[in-house]
Amino acid sequence: MLEGLEITTLAAEGKAMGRWNEQVVFVPMTVPGDVVDVQIRCKRRRFMEGYVVRYVRRSPLRTEPFCAHFGVCGGCKWQNLPYEEQLRLKTDQVRDQLTRIGRIELPEIRPCLASEQTRYYRNKLEFTFADRRWLTFEEVASGADLEASPAAGFHIPGMFDKVLDIETCHLQPEPSNTIRLETKRYCLERGYTFHNAREHTGFLRNLVVRTASTGEVMVIVVFGEERPQAIADVLDHLAERFPEITSLCYVVNTKWNDSTSDLEVRCHRGRDHIFEEMEGLRFKVGPKSFYQTNSRQAYELYKVARDFAGLKPEDTLYDLYTGTGTIANFCARRCRRVVGIEYVAEAIEDARVNAALNGLENTRFYAGDMKAVLDDAFVAANGRPDVIILDPPRAGVDEPVLEVIRRAAPERIVYVSCNPATQARDLALLDADYRVEAVQPVDMFPHTHHVENVVKLVRRERSPLDGQ
Repeated sequence: MLEGLEITTLAAEGKAMGRWNEQVVFVPMTVPGDVVDVQIRCKRRRFMEGYVVRYVRRSPLRTEPFCAHFGVCGGCKWQNLPYEEQLRLKTDQVRDQLTRIGRIELPEIRPCLASEQTRYYRNKLEFTFADRRWLTFEEVASGADLEASPAAGFHIPGMFDKVLDIETCHLQPEPSNTIRLETKRYCLERGYTFHNAREHTGFLRNLVVRTASTGEVMVIVVFGEERPQAIADVLDHLAERFPEITSLCYVVNTKWNDSTSDLEVRCHRGRDHIFEEMEGLRFKVGPKSFYQTNSRQAYELYKVARDFAGLKPEDTLYDLYTGTGTIANFCARRCRRVVGIEYVAEAIEDARVNAALNGLENTRFYAGDMKAVLDDAFVAANGRPDVIILDPPRAGVDEPVLEVIRRAAPERIVYVSCNPATQARDLALLDADYRVEAVQPVDMFPHTHHVENVVKLVRRERSPLDGQ
């Protein structure tokens, strides 16, 4: 055990850390300024990991977590930090990664853009049913005779078969909590079995709730067995109990894994989609559609990206990794043409539907692997881009794609990233041709270490002697 370890900073992925004889020690659920006695549970050559046995001194930065499940469910790990401190740390995280990994000249990093809502900000949550709930360490230590009752909640981090029963989650607005609790109550009352991940048994498996800014609600119940009468019973009860549900769907998943992307979603009541709205634009969101999970803050993020793009009426915009075309359609009225590329074919269909829904006739969307679709011939056929918006997955942009972008030579590039580390790597690869003009972190997920970052790049002026 280490006695009197001072927690000095937060490191990658929001891990709190201190140093003991120059060796890094990671200690979860602590904040900078805490002094703690730590029981080490894992030793490596370069670091150790442990958990708090006793607080010698609590940091003045600490604030009281508002959720009863804090520290157990694995989400919202920064609830014990004031929101202003979270924003400061996210700004520092972006600055550190762009500087340390990118090693390029940077302007002053703008302060992280705060989320107007810090609770109940998510528009989508997925819950898991389990035949036995996870017992907390405190419950086990109490020695009490505890009933292993079923659960409807979240997986314990790193444990596919352990589920924490959730009473109140502060991430999604009502009727999310009420729908989950009523589904659990009714199914227990009717004697329906809950899923057992190890034995691959049980009728109830997952519950997805989507709540839109328009007030519409989608509920998707995932069943582990094809039992039509029982399925209809559960869904009819939810429809009667919650008339605000505008889209009530279900999936039958008899696979060993929880993924439903390859399975049919059947609509039981209402429409098979809901609508989101943004600046008068309507976006159709189906059961498998991707939409930014913080609707209000997505609007702020897209406004930053559009502002950085500096679009003119005659411009051609390429929106790479366009997803369901939200950014592309959001920007379409500011320029002559928008070209979107995305590897998920279903997402491209959504993008086309949303363009038609909003009367946008200057958009073109293409499905396929970015490396295969975006080449010099594609640029020649669709017109050289004046502006490119990049919003890649966490792994960043493949180097061959960056080479095509450099040859296409847009005047401006707007790089939206959920992973500043891979963003920094890509910025370094673009640095010979583009300088970073502005950096704006955006907080999409309060009380977590996650941060979106938007970077504006402007093509460098070339000397007439360059290339000679």
